[in-house]
Amino acid sequence: MITSFDDYCIHQTAYPVAEPSTSDRNFYDRYWFNGFDDSGDYLFEIGFGLYPNRHIMDGHFSVAVGDKQYAFHASRRAPKDRKETVVGPLSVTIEKPMRQVRVKLEANEHNIECDLLFTAASVPHREPPNIMHDDGHLIMFTTRFTQLGHWDGYFSIDGKRTEVKKAYAVRDKSWGVRPVGEPQGGAPGLLNDEPGVYWVWNPINWGDFCTQMGTFEDRDGRPTQVSADLVPLYSNPDDIPEGEDPGIVAMKDVQHTVKFKKGTRMAGGAEMAFEDKDGKRYEYTLEPLQKFYMLGIGYNHFEWGHAYWKGELATAREEWDLNEVNPLDYQFIHNHQVVRAKMGDKVGMGVLETIVIGRHERSGFKEFFDGAE
Repeated sequence: MITSFDDYCIHQTAYPVAEPSTSDRNFYDRYWFNGFDDSGDYLFEIGFGLYPNRHIMDGHFSVAVGDKQYAFHASRRAPKDRKETVVGPLSVTIEKPMRQVRVKLEANEHNIECDLLFTAASVPHREPPNIMHDDGHLIMFTTRFTQLGHWDGYFSIDGKRTEVKKAYAVRDKSWGVRPVGEPQGGAPGLLNDEPGVYWVWNPINWGDFCTQMGTFEDRDGRPTQVSADLVPLYSNPDDIPEGEDPGIVAMKDVQHTVKFKKGTRMAGGAEMAFEDKDGKRYEYTLEPLQKFYMLGIGYNHFEWGHAYWKGELATAREEWDLNEVNPLDYQFIHNHQVVRAKMGDKVGMGVLETIVIGRHERSGFKEFFDGAE
């Protein structure tokens, strides 16, 4: 099918843009954003995905403030034209590629709204690819870039409007193949004898630069993927270099320690220690502020998970009392927290993402869903 994007010189295969080069039903293209301020009193996040081989587009907007988290979910049959990034009242609009993106949730029956403009402060920095096989079958192969910036606009819950002015922003854009939607039929996979995951991700805005760190570890605490980089930040988007930033500094040694809250798998604090190729060290601590459950934007959600078929168009609202949820429930283990970072006299703000399912020796987890002692 020929669409408007086919008029641009962007083709990577002999197919039209609307047709992925792979027939894998889990091929996807996805936006993720979050926003918070110096107080750490709120954290809003947006997820928006296209799954062309499943014919689904879905989106989520969720806000955690104080002891409550609210979520708007929407899903539709996917449009053919890639410029149509709209699901019901929720839209993502590229105002200036790699510089400005608008997220808008129009007035709706669920009484959750927003109009937020992301303005970039860094280059889109490519992270290491995520690759995973299941008994010889490639089930994950993705590209992802991360970009820091700021937000201007507002969000509103049940008529209570919160103005957002130069709030911290982190976003990523990823695409490729990853497990989504209803599970595939046939014989079950043989991923490993001891299923589980350990992932920690931590972008921090230090004002004139940011640090970006991420790692997967195996059950014994050995990194299977780890990286950290120092990325320059710019107050004027016009000063952001085109392409890769020559000021990026890759770390040759990346160490971290997460201190989990007793009886949970949620971080109560963390320490990071990096060293670049010249031997300069970057050591900082993290103090968690506002917590946010990724369930709010579809992760591990049994009903509104990514790429679940909900019909031609469906929307819903949810809310949770953050003091009442079971943090060891599978749906709530994946979490983000606004964190205040301290590196000597320097103070930064960012987000700490953790998901630990199954045994992890270094953290002291022995069972599938036991909490910290």
